[in-house]
Amino acid sequence: MKYARLTKEQFEELHPEFINFLASQSIDKAEWDLIKVNKPQVAEQELDVFSDLIWEGVLTKAEYLEHFSKNHIFLFQCFDTYVNSIVLKSLVPEVDFLTKEGLQWLSDNMFTETIEMKIGKKVFTEERNESIFALIQQGAILSDGQLYQQINSIIES
Repeated sequence: MKYARLTKEQFEELHPEFINFLASQSIDKAEWDLIKVNKPQVAEQELDVFSDLIWEGVLTKAEYLEHFSKNHIFLFQCFDTYVNSIVLKSLVPEVDFLTKEGLQWLSDNMFTETIEMKIGKKVFTEERNESIFALIQQGAILSDGQLYQQINSIIES
C-alpha cells in the first residue's frame, strides 16, 4: 500500500465509487460478499488498492495545504516539482492560533514584530504526491489557498 487505507467513514462516503471500482473488475455485490467471507485477504487488498487510487487522485489535484498549531501556521502551495511555504510564528506565547481570538490577534498583528514570518521553497526529493501525503500525515489539511494567496499577495506588493 502506497498511502493509507481510507477510514470507515471515508469508504461510506465513497460507496458509489467503490461499487464502480469493483464493477470495473467484474465483481458484483454477491461476489464481493463471497470474497469478504471466503477470501478476506483478497478483500483487504481490494480495499487497499481502492484507497490508493482515491489518495492518488486527491493528491494529484492538491494545490494548497494548511497546518495550524498553537503558535504556528504553515501554508503551502504545491507545484509539480516543488512546494512554496509561508510559516507564521507568534512570538507571544499566550496566543493560540487554534482559537478564533488567536486568529483575530494574528490579523491585528500580522506585520508587527510579534509575528515571525518565513518564506520558503523546497524541491520535492521524492515523488510529489508522496511528499504531499507526508505533510498530511503530519497534520496538514487540503485548503482552498485563500489564506496563502492573501498573505502572499501582501508579501509580493
